[in-house]
Amino acid sequence: MNNTSSPTPAEAMNCNMSNMTNPFFCMSITEILEITAPQIILIDRIVSPIWYIIGLIGNPISAVIWLSRKICKTNSSAVYFGSLAIVETIYLVLHFIQELEFAWGVKTYGGKTTCELFNFLYITPQYLVPMLVLGFTTERYIAVCHPFVKEKYCTVTRAKIVIICMSALSVAIALLQIYIWAWDDKIGCVFRPDTEKFNEVWTWFTEMLLFGFIPVSCLVINILVILEIRRLSVQSAAHGQGQTSGNAASTTTLLCVSFYFICTLLPATIVYAIQPSVPQGDVSLPVHTWSDDPVWSGYFSYLTIRKIVEEICLSNYATYFIIYYATGVYFRREFRSLFGLKKKRKSKGVSSRGMLSDYSIVQSNGRNTSCTETMLVDSPSDT
Repeated sequence: MNNTSSPTPAEAMNCNMSNMTNPFFCMSITEILEITAPQIILIDRIVSPIWYIIGLIGNPISAVIWLSRKICKTNSSAVYFGSLAIVETIYLVLHFIQELEFAWGVKTYGGKTTCELFNFLYITPQYLVPMLVLGFTTERYIAVCHPFVKEKYCTVTRAKIVIICMSALSVAIALLQIYIWAWDDKIGCVFRPDTEKFNEVWTWFTEMLLFGFIPVSCLVINILVILEIRRLSVQSAAHGQGQTSGNAASTTTLLCVSFYFICTLLPATIVYAIQPSVPQGDVSLPVHTWSDDPVWSGYFSYLTIRKIVEEICLSNYATYFIIYYATGVYFRREFRSLFGLKKKRKSKGVSSRGMLSDYSIVQSNGRNTSCTETMLVDSPSDT
């Protein structure tokens, strides 16, 4: 474990004097930031634990509810939601390990093998989450805008196959992190010097594809779904039909998750994209004077903004439980039942099939098929 107290100015000056070209040789990133930009470390230490608490409690509960036999066997969207909760739980654990390293100065994965392995494991769930969101967003588009083929494509079996393929693709893409990262005995875990050009091109490709193109695609698909729902609403009103509230709740949940994903991920992608245009200062200057240097000061201002945006983005991996609870009657009911908070029903004769009214299933030839009913006749609303 490193000493998490900030080095004194004298210690920082001695570091610079013994390593005139690079103070990173004798000081960790945490120690440097504690001297030059302590607000960055403070944001990490205060905000991140809040998301850990919310996510590491809420995500497992979400997974238990969505992947329960009662709903998972008849609802393809639940398979996506349950898988998403598991992947996000894994990511939060890995993020906590990384946070111990960079925000608290605790050595967690330093070493020749663990450096490459950790970065591979850390990036894999980040690749998989956008794919999963795109998966259920596309499925909802098919079910709402092309209802005649929904029984073919919106099935639990197909959802499982798609998730397996997405997982394999995420692992395959992330494996290159083992090649990109390397352990340096002086600095620590860094990019391999001989892969600098490849890393730049590859990072930009994956960033723009997974964290740029996919969120924009989800946004376009959501707009198309909303427009179709409005068209169906007008059409149904003209024929004097009512609203299917359960289906509205289902679509509301899906749209809220998708939109929240877009709103938290796109800003982080934009902030990351402008990083090359933000210059760093002269590392040969004494560390304790960096905050007074105009170039370093501008760079630390950028890092502060980036850290705030990253913390907002981190909430994407922790707060879906709140969205599920706020928009899904079925999810609330199952949550209360799970913890013994379920109220007794006053009315009699309520069938078990009515319990799934939020995420009702399609009827075909008198038999249940594994597809979410999404033919809404009114705008989505919380029920």
